[in-house]
Amino acid sequence: MSLFQPLPHYKISSRDKTLDLSQPHVMGILNVTPDSFSDGGQFNAIESAVAHCQQMMDNGATIIDIGGESTRPNADTVATAEEMQRVVPVVQAIRQYFGNDVWLSIDTSNPEVMQTAFDAGADIWNDVRALKRRGAAALAATLDIPVMLMHMRGEPTTMNSLAQYDDVVQEVSTELSTRIEEVTQLGVKHEKIIIDPGFGFAKNYEHHCALLSQLDSLQALGLPMMFGISRKRFLAEVLTNSGVKAVQTTQATERDAVGTAAGIFALQQGASIIRTHNVAMMQQAVALWHQLSACH
Repeated sequence: MSLFQPLPHYKISSRDKTLDLSQPHVMGILNVTPDSFSDGGQFNAIESAVAHCQQMMDNGATIIDIGGESTRPNADTVATAEEMQRVVPVVQAIRQYFGNDVWLSIDTSNPEVMQTAFDAGADIWNDVRALKRRGAAALAATLDIPVMLMHMRGEPTTMNSLAQYDDVVQEVSTELSTRIEEVTQLGVKHEKIIIDPGFGFAKNYEHHCALLSQLDSLQALGLPMMFGISRKRFLAEVLTNSGVKAVQTTQATERDAVGTAAGIFALQQGASIIRTHNVAMMQQAVALWHQLSACH
């Protein structure tokens, strides 16, 4: 099999815009939280958030994913009003500065936050809880907004104890399929759904290895895929297991090279959107993949 299989032909639409997912897209992470695991507190002022957004756009990001609540294990919960205060002014500022030149995704499980962010100009709902909060699926259907449904078991506080699978690839696929059916029965359009395998959520090292090496199996769900592994613990475990002393102990920001490699493996297996903290590095790798794939 060629390394350069074309991406599946998918498109998503939001408001009056269409995003062609038969081409790879880099999604830049913009955390406006004080406690995110790798960049907490860096971009929670509007000016610095807008400047970072500009930098990621300059580096090739077509989607900016804005998050106001950390979903790392055992993170503190955030009140609705606080999450809104973090997220909505940033959405408004980015729209003011950049118009519709960039797609804005909101990383939230809170329907009230999503409604307010949508009113401020957000385009995509990225929900690690797959619209399981009360009223979330109904709101997604009403807004007619693209939604990213992520695979996770339990909550961030309990997910590690639920990382038990007989066949992680098959079970992730089955559980995503079940959730897709549930939300479509609640009014979410099938063509508005993007799947996320949930790297870093209710999965251990072995599960991540199996899932990343067989990611193309999820193409059977017939939906576009977003891949997000940037700076996560699995990458640290990979480096620890490498036997190379210089990289056996890393901070989150030191894992961008291995995360970029993982992103390319995901792209080769059909992921259309790669979510990353380091847009410039990921975009360089995507440029190589894209140009080599054009030769085939």
